[in-house]
Amino acid sequence: MLGSKIAWDDTVLPFQLDQSDVRGRVARLDGVLEQVLEQHDYPPVIEALVAEVALLTAMIGQTIKLRWKLSIQIRSNGPARIIATDYYAPTADGKPARIRAYASYDSERLDLDGVAFDQVGKGYFAILIDQGEGNKPYQGITPLTGESLSHCAEAYFAQSEQLPTRFELAFGRSTLAGDDEKWRAGGVMLQKMPKASPGAAPLEGTSDDGLLTAYDILDGNDFENWNRANILLDTVDPLELIGPSVQPTDLLVRLFHEDKPRVFDAQPIAFGCSCSEESVRSSLSIYSAKDIATMTTEEGIVSADCQFCGAHYVMDPTTLGFQAKAKTDGDAD
Repeated sequence: MLGSKIAWDDTVLPFQLDQSDVRGRVARLDGVLEQVLEQHDYPPVIEALVAEVALLTAMIGQTIKLRWKLSIQIRSNGPARIIATDYYAPTADGKPARIRAYASYDSERLDLDGVAFDQVGKGYFAILIDQGEGNKPYQGITPLTGESLSHCAEAYFAQSEQLPTRFELAFGRSTLAGDDEKWRAGGVMLQKMPKASPGAAPLEGTSDDGLLTAYDILDGNDFENWNRANILLDTVDPLELIGPSVQPTDLLVRLFHEDKPRVFDAQPIAFGCSCSEESVRSSLSIYSAKDIATMTTEEGIVSADCQFCGAHYVMDPTTLGFQAKAKTDGDAD
């Protein structure tokens, strides 16, 4: 059992159900999720929201042929104001993808004993794709809806991409024999294979808030196949999702054996942050010396903290902004 646990921890396993024309992902996060959450001292309700979005990010990022970065942003007028995640594509075959996440919240309005999603008010769910220098970034936005952030992600794909998508997730603190309590998460993502020439979707969705749903987009055999795959996924147990006693390959056979699921190479996931002093300096390069002066502390420094990993940067204000004087080896300090 230990071997299977190690093999599948912090991975995303792609699969395909050819008979149903459905693709999917099985994800397991534990060490990565611990690293994401330990960067901040979040209340449990915020930890749960960050865990859910981190899991969604790992699965969604792996479905897209990224050259660089995919970001998910949730912004709301509720106590949980911002939840942001980044997924960095592997730099080479066999290398892990990297994820990072953070949340901003109003502690005075937070209901510490409440349901996590109830801390999210009205707002939007956004996916941003940055394919690197020379490529135009993509951004898609839909309103927050449903009863979970997973429902928001499903609504995003139905409304913005017209791709029927389903997420079944489980996450929380767990304790294995001989181990400390820590966060674990697991989930299954189903998505209808995109058509080369998709049919026109109805102008009005049938959900309570008027957004499209998967069943507004599908008809005929596509509807029947999608419905059957979802009914089978409804039978999954949270412990099967989180693991580690049930391997993802065994889970797929248990759920979808009639479809003879095909699996592909698993993608390892690691915690990673792209922050650096250079990137901080670049972000401050648009400011004048006067602006930089307003950021300078009484000690005569400018400092910056990374919201994702907590890295702390201390810089000389005279070297910042577009009016900074470049130093040479002969300049006096």
